[in-house]
Amino acid sequence: MQGSLSVERMCQLAQVSRAGFYRFLKEQSPKEEETQLRARIQEIVLEHNRRYGIRRVTWQLRAEGQIINHKRVARIMREDNLLAIRHRKFVATTDSRHEYQVYFNLDKRKELTGINQLWVADITYIRLRDEFVYLAVVLDAFSRRVIGWALDRTLQARMPVEALLMAIADRLPPPGLVHHSDRGSQYACPEYVRVLEAHRITPSMSRPGCPYDNAACESFMKTLKQEEIYANEYRDMEHLRVQLEQFLERYYNRLRMHSALDYRSPEAFEAELKPGSESRAARVEFSQAWEIYRSDVA
Repeated sequence: MQGSLSVERMCQLAQVSRAGFYRFLKEQSPKEEETQLRARIQEIVLEHNRRYGIRRVTWQLRAEGQIINHKRVARIMREDNLLAIRHRKFVATTDSRHEYQVYFNLDKRKELTGINQLWVADITYIRLRDEFVYLAVVLDAFSRRVIGWALDRTLQARMPVEALLMAIADRLPPPGLVHHSDRGSQYACPEYVRVLEAHRITPSMSRPGCPYDNAACESFMKTLKQEEIYANEYRDMEHLRVQLEQFLERYYNRLRMHSALDYRSPEAFEAELKPGSESRAARVEFSQAWEIYRSDVA
């Protein structure tokens, strides 16, 4: 009978207190309801390999039609030892001591309206039992979807180039796309820039000492480390590759709710885009900013 009325409004119409209503509700079948709720919370947490925290579990329950307070979810998750796994802080490193050309920061001169307008890229390291390996990723900044990634034992340019080529093959972006990264030598080297130019992609780089210029990619790396890397142990690089494919392609892109996307997965968010959402408006804005920069330099 609730319909569009809130509990508070119903209590006012019935001239009863909210506390009295909740006491009555709790007395009906508290054990059965609590057991069902605990079971569903456990299912959600295990489905996502303990990556979901209190907020996402609450949103999932509400999406299923349950009216529930996050405080109750937090209590149950604490009592059942279901809190999301968090082990270490994120550490980022970039070697910008090189003689290659660096590019104007176009990332801040944008208002994204669709996919394939701005891609962001970054590199991180992963420690295995006996060695360090490196991961390069490319994300679409609008949907936060991972569209390219590569794993290697060295920081040579071939790794980020491989990730970029995967993204290009997956998206087939039209001319005018902006690619943003830090000032690392891997992104400024001729091999990488040639691929960008061959596909008419405009390079953009963060200001020196400003990691927040690439905040979307930094945030993704933090999520990757906390929810996958630090929560598992890998036998070797091939085992890591298999697990990364599982996390990136099957979990992060398809299932994991993203708070910046109104608690939808990147794939679901893109599926809801209207045809033609790859509007040229943002690209025109980027192009104008780039021409202003070139004229200033000249």
